[in-house]
Amino acid sequence: MWIRLAVLAAAVLGLARAAWAEERLALVIGNSAYGSVQPLDNPGRDARLMAETLERLGFDVTLAVDARQIEMKRAIGRFGRKLRGAGEDATGLFYYAGHGVQSFGSNYLLPVDVALADAADLDLMAVEAQSVLRQMASARNRTNIVILDACRNNPFKAVADLNESGLAEMKAPTGTFLAYATAPGDVALDGEGENSPFTEALAREIVVPGAPVEQVFKQVRRAVLEQSGGSQTPWDTSSLVSDFTFAAAEPEAVMSAAEIEEAQIWRSVKASRDAMQIMLFLRGYGDGKYAGEARALLASLMEEELHGGTGAAVAAAPAEPAPAPAAAAADPETAMFQAAQGDGSKAAYEAYLMAYPEGRFAEMAAAEVAALAAGAGQDPQAGVEAPAAAAEPAPAAVALAESGPITYASQLDTDAAAISGLTLAEAVTRSPSFPPVEGLPESYWKDQSCSSCHQWTRERLCTQGNTYLSLNMQRSLGKQHPFGGALKQALKSWAAGGCQ
Repeated sequence: MWIRLAVLAAAVLGLARAAWAEERLALVIGNSAYGSVQPLDNPGRDARLMAETLERLGFDVTLAVDARQIEMKRAIGRFGRKLRGAGEDATGLFYYAGHGVQSFGSNYLLPVDVALADAADLDLMAVEAQSVLRQMASARNRTNIVILDACRNNPFKAVADLNESGLAEMKAPTGTFLAYATAPGDVALDGEGENSPFTEALAREIVVPGAPVEQVFKQVRRAVLEQSGGSQTPWDTSSLVSDFTFAAAEPEAVMSAAEIEEAQIWRSVKASRDAMQIMLFLRGYGDGKYAGEARALLASLMEEELHGGTGAAVAAAPAEPAPAPAAAAADPETAMFQAAQGDGSKAAYEAYLMAYPEGRFAEMAAAEVAALAAGAGQDPQAGVEAPAAAAEPAPAAVALAESGPITYASQLDTDAAAISGLTLAEAVTRSPSFPPVEGLPESYWKDQSCSSCHQWTRERLCTQGNTYLSLNMQRSLGKQHPFGGALKQALKSWAAGGCQ
């Protein structure tokens, strides 16, 4: 029975290794059973956990537990030779758990047979960490990773010149990622459970499919900080020149080329936290897989800016925001439209329309797009494509007679026959005489009320009316509209009176 299980395990391990084009080699050392200095509970278990995890990830692992100095040096030498023979595409990984000390800026890993009375004998009794880096760098391979969970405490406090805590920060040779269980000079926890907090988090994070090595150790840092109450901060430094993931990403064969491209673009845009980039993403992928996440992030960035925050959203914030109700500022749609106003570009307004094709600012955004496309700030006439150069002047807004403050229930006095004598509540229920957005199919607008197109409510009408009070929206009052400019003028007047 055990023979069949061994064969099955070997087959599974072979498949894992076959999934990677490059050869993966690892040397894992864990020292717990010290003789002349304080023994440690977890390094041996930590090393076994890491060895098992790395084997599942396709590494050819050499494991040494409770190693003496001669055994450590021999293992490091063999590891260097194997790595040099593996070729430039190989990945090398060295993991050490146990006692480690620094002296005169150099780090030393302590074998279990270490016995020290004088700091001058340290390099004779221990293993200099730099020797591991030299072995790995000599292979001239693409990627090397060194992980040191070796800062638990200083077992030689009574020895002169060895009273510094933790490890010193080392320079990473090109193509190397260096990770420490805690910050340089600090002390890491051995852990009260079966494993140290650092190694426990690391073994959990490196199996996450597709996670870049930098992201893995960022997650480890967060986990250890939380578990230690902020007293232990894992540290890393990198000179990597290529990407590396421990665990392969989920198979993308079932994804189309377009879906893969969308995912890649979104990862880049999301990382930028730039409002304009997010709007441009929504312009192209407004109904895509990541559109909801993109809108939520954009709303968050805009809310930060509207509440006095700083960051990438600053450039997108309007210079003179409309005095809309305070509640609207936190509304993602309003935030996105205000960002488009602040940017003032055709792309920004198109991004809004892609995200909210039936939004309450859709008509205004479409008018801005048409004006910018015309090249001279003019609007096309209804049903006529905008010319590329000199455009005909836009039709003048139909006059609105204001004999007194306009309320929601007062009748509109205007030459626009379609809405004259109606209240605002009634006017928005009428059907447009031509498409409010150029090219919109008839089924979307013909015989449909404006309120159903814009999803207007009294509160949203008030928001729009307040928008017309903004100086940077005055031009919109004369834009072509199924009811001329009269309805816009009425909304502006109503908002100026407090939307009574």
